[in-house]
Amino acid sequence: MNKQEFWNDNEKAQKVIQENKSLKDTVEEYNQLSESLEEIELLIEIGLEENDDSICKEIEKSIDSLEKEIDNMRIKTLLSGEYDRNNAILSINAGTGGLDAQDWAQMLLRMYTRWGERKGYKVKLLDILSDPEAGIKSATLLIEGLNAYGYLKSEKGVHRIVRISPFDPSGKRHTSFASVDVTPELDDSIEIEINQSDLKIDTYRASGAGGQHVNTTDSAVRITHIPTGVVVQCQNERSQHMNKDRAMRMLMAKLIELKELEQKEKIEDIQGKYSQITWGSQIRSYVFQPYKMVKDHRTNAEIGNVDSVMDGNIDLFINEYLKMNKIKK
Repeated sequence: MNKQEFWNDNEKAQKVIQENKSLKDTVEEYNQLSESLEEIELLIEIGLEENDDSICKEIEKSIDSLEKEIDNMRIKTLLSGEYDRNNAILSINAGTGGLDAQDWAQMLLRMYTRWGERKGYKVKLLDILSDPEAGIKSATLLIEGLNAYGYLKSEKGVHRIVRISPFDPSGKRHTSFASVDVTPELDDSIEIEINQSDLKIDTYRASGAGGQHVNTTDSAVRITHIPTGVVVQCQNERSQHMNKDRAMRMLMAKLIELKELEQKEKIEDIQGKYSQITWGSQIRSYVFQPYKMVKDHRTNAEIGNVDSVMDGNIDLFINEYLKMNKIKK
C-alpha cells in the first residue's frame, strides 16, 4: 500500500495512527520505568558508599513513585479482551426512587463525563431523556479513546446511593438506584446479520435539558430489535441519517454481546433495563449519610472521599475489578 492509498480511507488511517501512537507510548513508558529503576539502584549504591542515611528518604520516595507507575502499566496489560481497545457506549437508566433516582442518574452522568475528560478521552452525549422536575430518566454517552471499553466494562451494573433527600422536606435519608450498561462501539469491519423485518424504527424530535425540543424535525431515532426486545436510541447527531447509523452500530454491539452471553449460558439482560434495579442487586454503594464512603461489593474496594469519586476519580474501582477478573481467569 502506497501513501496515497493509505490516506484514501481516512477513518482506517486514523485508527492505524492511533494504534501506532499507543505502541510508541508503551515502549516509551517501559523505557522510563527502566531508567527510574537504574536511578534508584544508583542512589542505593551512593548511600552505601557514603554511609549517608539522609538519602534513604529520597530512595523511599523514588521507590513509591516507581511502584505506582509499574502498577499503572500492569493494569494496561489486563486489557486483553477482544473489544477492550474499542470506544465505549455507556448508558444510564434511573431506577427505583422517583426524583431521587433521576437526580442520582444525572450525578452518575457527570461522574463518567468527568472521568472520561480526566483520561483525555472524547466524551459525546448521544441521547438524553430529561425530566422537567429534576434529573434524567436515561442518557447515553459515547466515550472515544484507546481502551475506553476495557476500563468501563467494570461499571456495568446497579449503582446505589444513600443520602438525605433534597426532595424530601422532612429531611429523611433515602436510598435510590440507577443502572449502568456498557457496550463496545464496533467499527464497520465487524458485521452481524440483522433482518430488517425484525426492526421497528421510530423517529421523534430530539429533546434537551428540561425536556424541551431542541429542533423542529424528527431527527432522533429509536430502533427496537423485536426478537430480543433490545432498544437503542440516538438523538444528538446532526441528522436523522447519522442518528440511525449510530443507533444501528449500538444495536449490533448489544446483539453481539447477547450472543456471547448466550454461549456462556449466562442469564443477563443486556438491554440496560436491569430486571431489579433495587436493593440487593447493586455492584457499588455511594453513602453520603450517616457517614461518607463508596464501596464496591464485588472487590470490597472502598474509599471515604465520596466527593472525589463523584468528580470522576473511579480508577481505584476499575483497577481492582480488572485485577480480580485476572485472578479468576
